[in-house]
Amino acid sequence: MAAVHDVVIVGAGPAGVAAAYLCHKNGLTYLLLEQGKTVFQGIANTYPEGKNVYPSKPKECPEPFFVEELRPPDKPVTVEKYVQYVQHFVQHENLNVQTEVAFENITEGRDHLVVHTDKGNYRARKVVLAFGSSIPKELSVYGDAKMVAKTVDDPKKYIGARTLVIGGGNTAADVIISILKAKREANDNQSVYWAHIAEKFDVNKETAQRLGEEILLGGNIRLLPGAVPRIGEVDEEGVDRLVMRINEFRQSDGIEIYHAMSFPMKNVIACIGSQGPLPIFDKIGVQTIACAEGVCSVAKEGDRLILLTAEFESTRKGVYVVGGAISPSYMKISAGSILEEKHPNLIYTAINDAHHVVEAIRKKLA
Repeated sequence: MAAVHDVVIVGAGPAGVAAAYLCHKNGLTYLLLEQGKTVFQGIANTYPEGKNVYPSKPKECPEPFFVEELRPPDKPVTVEKYVQYVQHFVQHENLNVQTEVAFENITEGRDHLVVHTDKGNYRARKVVLAFGSSIPKELSVYGDAKMVAKTVDDPKKYIGARTLVIGGGNTAADVIISILKAKREANDNQSVYWAHIAEKFDVNKETAQRLGEEILLGGNIRLLPGAVPRIGEVDEEGVDRLVMRINEFRQSDGIEIYHAMSFPMKNVIACIGSQGPLPIFDKIGVQTIACAEGVCSVAKEGDRLILLTAEFESTRKGVYVVGGAISPSYMKISAGSILEEKHPNLIYTAINDAHHVVEAIRKKLA
C-alpha cells in the first residue's frame, strides 16, 4: 500500500511551491501535485506575455517575505524570466512534484485523508489546497464538441488559420495581441475575430494602447459584438466546430432569424473569465458562508466566502486552503466570532500563507 505523506499539496503556484519547499526544509514528507505541465503554470497562463512581476506587498502587512528564495526581485523582471527562475529553483531543491495531475476529490481514510486524482489516489495526514482562483469557466454550448483552449500556449499555432477569441476583457485582448504579432511576423493576413456577448468591449488603457499599436502595424482584427456561442458540432469531415450566432432577430411568429459563423474548435480560444474554486469547495464539503448586508466590506452582498481558522484550516479537518483560492477575502473564525478578512491576491500573500500553514502543520504533527 502507498505510503501516507505528511502533506499533499494541490497546485504548484506560489503558495504550493512555497509550502512544498518549507515541508522539504522541515523534514515533512510531502507531495506537490500540479494540473499543468510545469510549476507556476497558472501564473504563466494568466500573466500577459512580457508583463513584469513585482514583489508587491500590502501597506498594512508588516511581515517580510517568509520564503525569500521565491520573492520576485526588486528590479522588475518579465513573468517568463521569473517562472524560469522558479522552475530552476524547484529542480535545484529536488522538490517532490508531479505535473499533469488533475485533482478530483478528497475522501476520508481510517486515520488519514485520500486525495483523488485522474492519475490515482494519494494518502496524506494533511492536505493543502493551493490551486489559485483562475479556474476557467467552461464554454456552455449545445452539442458534443465543446472543448476549446482557455489561453494561448503558442501563438504560432494560429498562423494561417482564421481564429476566434471569445471574451470582452483584458485577458482576451492580450491573447489577441500575441496572435496578431505572431501572424504579422509570419506575413499571415488571416483575420483574428474577437467576439463578446455584450455590445461593449472593456479593456484598460494600457491594453487598449498595445492592441492599437498592433493594429496600426497591420494586425487584421474583426470585432463581433453581441455574438453568442450556441452549438458545438462535428461537421461532415469530422472536424469539431463552434457556431457563433450573430445579429439575432425574433419575428412575431416566434421564428428566429440570425447570421452565424462557424470556426474549428482548435482555432477557438475562450477567455470568458474564471469561476473561482466554489464548485470544488462544494464538492469536497468545505463550508462557505454568504455575505450579508453590512458584514462584508471587500466581498459583495451574497458572495460566498470560505470559512477558515487563523491557521487557514477549513471546516473540513486537516484540509487547509491558501493563496488565490481565498482572495479577495475569506471568513476568519477567531475567538468565537466570524469576520471577513481581506486577502489580496498577491505572490507575497500566497507565499506567506504557506509559511503559516506549514508552521501550524508541523506543530500538529510533532
